[in-house]
Amino acid sequence: MAVERKFVAEGARKARVEKFLIKELKRAGYGGMDLQRTPLGTQVTIFAEKPGIVIGKGGKVVRQLTQDLATDFGVESPQIEVQQVQNPNFNAQIMAERLANALERGWYFRKAGSSIIRRVMEAGALGCEVVMAGKLTGSRARVQKFTEGYIKHCGEPVNTIVEKGYAVAVKKLGVIGVQVRIIPPGARLPDHFEMIAPKEQPAQRPELSVTEVGEDLDSELEEDLIEDIEDYSEEEFVEES
Repeated sequence: MAVERKFVAEGARKARVEKFLIKELKRAGYGGMDLQRTPLGTQVTIFAEKPGIVIGKGGKVVRQLTQDLATDFGVESPQIEVQQVQNPNFNAQIMAERLANALERGWYFRKAGSSIIRRVMEAGALGCEVVMAGKLTGSRARVQKFTEGYIKHCGEPVNTIVEKGYAVAVKKLGVIGVQVRIIPPGARLPDHFEMIAPKEQPAQRPELSVTEVGEDLDSELEEDLIEDIEDYSEEEFVEES
């Protein structure tokens, strides 16, 4: 298999695994996953708000997930590790699922979107964006966007800094796609800069010109000569007496 096709196949497999885990671990507060190849197989790290549901009673659920990844998706020797999300307000996938659940329960889309953004920003995020697309109020589909703070839409920071989450709300009129983007606190943006106060320099002696240096040397030589003459005259006076 060519290198290009291999990369495309791995990307497609990762997308199918992501879709499968979102469906299976919806009750556990699924917050994303990470696939890494190791010498012993494939390390699958699952981030969840409730790790106990992912593990299951006696590890039953996690063993079933391991078997499904190996047989249905062709993941080589999967080893699943479950980690708890420390702050769900900064996890875009969890917030997108919460927003989709709120829409399915009948919340007005403006109230639901504003509530999610307010919760994320009050937690200390640098920026948050919520995009909802579908039949929000009537039979005609449209797109509604809510933004607060600072959000990057292009360049490398989109892939390295911005947290992205996607969920679907199923309603009677049709499905509503929900996308949430979050810049967590402490993110180092490329256009960020700080003003540093200059350090206090120690006091320096003023520089003397050539003429001033010469005058200082002449005055010092004159003083030394006068002292020598006085000492010599005192010694002669003592000897004569």
